[in-house]
Amino acid sequence: MKFAGKTDNYAATQNACNLCSPLGAALVFKGVSNCVPLLHGSQGCSTYIRRYMISHFKEPMDIACSNFGEDTAIFGGGANIKLAIDNIRKQYSPELIGIATTCLSETIGDDVPMFIRSYKEECEDKENLPALVHVSTPSYQGTHMQGFHGAVRALVETLAEAVETGDKPLLNLFPGMVSPSDLRLLKGIVADFGMDPVLIPDYSDTLNGPLWTEYQRIPEGGTTIEAIKSTGGAAASLECGMILAGEPETAGTWLDRKFSVPAHRIGLPMGIRETDKMMDILAEVSGNPIPDKYLGQRGRLLDAMVDGHKHLNGVKAALFGEEDLVVGLAAFCGEIGVIPALCATGGGAGRFEKTIKSVVPERIHGKMEILEDVDFVTIEKALEKTGVDLLIGHSKGYAMSRRLKTPLLRVGFPVHDRVNGSRTLHLGYRGAQQLFDRIVNKIIEIKQDRSDVGYTYM
Repeated sequence: MKFAGKTDNYAATQNACNLCSPLGAALVFKGVSNCVPLLHGSQGCSTYIRRYMISHFKEPMDIACSNFGEDTAIFGGGANIKLAIDNIRKQYSPELIGIATTCLSETIGDDVPMFIRSYKEECEDKENLPALVHVSTPSYQGTHMQGFHGAVRALVETLAEAVETGDKPLLNLFPGMVSPSDLRLLKGIVADFGMDPVLIPDYSDTLNGPLWTEYQRIPEGGTTIEAIKSTGGAAASLECGMILAGEPETAGTWLDRKFSVPAHRIGLPMGIRETDKMMDILAEVSGNPIPDKYLGQRGRLLDAMVDGHKHLNGVKAALFGEEDLVVGLAAFCGEIGVIPALCATGGGAGRFEKTIKSVVPERIHGKMEILEDVDFVTIEKALEKTGVDLLIGHSKGYAMSRRLKTPLLRVGFPVHDRVNGSRTLHLGYRGAQQLFDRIVNKIIEIKQDRSDVGYTYM
């Protein structure tokens, strides 16, 4: 494994292969019903995050800010955060305000939990006070994925209760940072097993809703506060992600420890094996067999893999992005005959190489280069030596793709230069089918474009 800080003559990160921690937290809060994210820091942070997420989701994005200035950076932001909460309540009337810190407020040591306690004590209208959920998200201690998982855990730790549930068993589902289409797919799968899913977060409607006739300050949809409270009485929890969902304390492990809700963990259900694991867990928890529709989807996927294997056998791909997504892509590539010749991430959890090797066939371990905690400069230098047929990752790799003259297949977040970021399916048998088709067709297209005859029949 190579770490960015250990390369020769390395001065600083250039074109990072990750995003800032508050961005991940803001995305989680956008997946909660009637919630407004509030960043405690400078206005530039919220502007950057709004612009970044708008470009991917193609939806309006309101993210509040406590608006640090020079005096605030010296004397602290207690007054700012209280004023920000007041303004949000007046303008939005939210049920929940999700408060994430930025590098500046963390660096000066602002005690946000104390500010929140003080605000609650001073509030004259306690009956209408929204829930206030705080998560510490300095970017110098982690990536957007740390912020994402930290916000999920903060929501559960703040709101979960040991409540009685209805006739249908509840399943807590912590899907990780996936597309709105993936979230809808997962909800449908859980429902088909006869269970009520509680997704945290669920931005399938808030960031991928229908056309508005009037502007909505807070889009409809998202996981309700009541649903989050009910997580303490669920039949089980299912966390998706082998790396960051495998931290010592997660939303699932906390619910297990606090309320004895059994916690199950799988990788992102990309491809046959991990989706099979998800189906088996759902069958076990629900007591119901796997529905025939999914057996049919699995069978059609296997048939497609047989039909298309001749195009992919021996193809070399470079995978980059957030850690758990790259692990899922590597596992899927191993199933379809594509060699993940380079697997790279900007994350630095320390389990990337070991996890990658656990999900791909041992026979190709020697054909892979695995880079953790690196930027795109390091990735591009590695690719200049390795050489691959295809890049698979998000839009930040496009400039590298142009320089290397290697096609890029866009997956994950962010997808800035296409219009389907919210609608791209990655998970389940259907997501694997779509991803398989995209990879095969891209390889066929490359061969056609480079052919002297430009064949039209195979």
